Amino acid sequence: MKRETFLIGLSGLMLLAACKQKQADVPENKQVCVSDSLQKMIMIDTAKTSTMKDELALSGEVASDDNNVVKVFPFSSGQVIAVKVSLGDKVSKGQTLAIMRSADVAGNYTDLSSTQSDVLVAKRQLEQAESLYKNGISSERDYTEAKESYNKAMAANRKVKQQLSINGGGNTSENGTLVIRAPQSGYIIEKNITSGSFIRQDNSGSMFTISNMQDVWIWANVFESDISKVKTGYTAKVTTLAYPGKVFMGKVNEISSVLDPDNKVMKIKIALPNPGMLLKPEMFTNVVITNNENAQAVSVPAKAVIFDSSKNYVVIYNGKCDLKVREVNVIKTVDDVAYLASGLNPGDKVISKNQLLLYDALTSE
Repeated sequence: MKRETFLIGLSGLMLLAACKQKQADVPENKQVCVSDSLQKMIMIDTAKTSTMKDELALSGEVASDDNNVVKVFPFSSGQVIAVKVSLGDKVSKGQTLAIMRSADVAGNYTDLSSTQSDVLVAKRQLEQAESLYKNGISSERDYTEAKESYNKAMAANRKVKQQLSINGGGNTSENGTLVIRAPQSGYIIEKNITSGSFIRQDNSGSMFTISNMQDVWIWANVFESDISKVKTGYTAKVTTLAYPGKVFMGKVNEISSVLDPDNKVMKIKIALPNPGMLLKPEMFTNVVITNNENAQAVSVPAKAVIFDSSKNYVVIYNGKCDLKVREVNVIKTVDDVAYLASGLNPGDKVISKNQLLLYDALTSE
């Protein structure tokens, strides 16, 4: 009999301890009223059903917009005798970038002088042949041959002029000097020559690259496991170490069809406006891609959620003197919106500003 009494008492104590533990896990709601002054300090939001968003964090790099980039190639071979700009300089259209001395240009002027002399001689011979032919002294054949000789001399002269035009046009001189000018206004983002450099005829590299920098591209890397999470048109938020707290907004406008063979990532391109020329080529960036999922969930502003004792809570507002603390299960938080698996129903009102004051008052012992 005593043993049975002992077992019953022990069971009662265990049940009482379990009840106390359960009560300790759930904050106690007390009667708290919102004063008129506090009413002005709080903000009330309504829970609603929303399509869940997802975020994917990527690394990226700034590149120039190829549509607004001009590469300056050498017109002919020669030696660079002066470079007038440096990497990063802002240049205007027509501004001198470099000066070369070219044997090709000097040879073209020599050819031009020779062909001009040939034209004058051929013209005089044609005039003489025409006069003799009209006076019946020479044959039509002699006149025709003189006309063909004149046409050949003119053709040779035009060819040399075209070569000079290709090799710099009005930017050349008879001593072989060639002036390289900027074809458009912008910034020097690439410079591949120095004073004294020799430019060979088989050189396929550019001397300068000029970009207006008004728009840039961000090339971001997507790992194979995340390819399905990125599509054209998704919103992209770009941040950099150079400008903490500043977010550049853009959209994914191109997705590569193949993976990079070296690092096995897929490249995506994000086009961004670049006001103030803040973003520079080769600058590293952090990219967050946001997309909408098909799944839906109850959502509230993320600032309404209170994290306490490894759990999440919200303060429900039913009236000035009808406040309750309720535990919620947060699926994830994206763009300052918390998506909930349980705890709230659409239409429930929650306090999203200064709610911590009310939470403390409701749960304090």
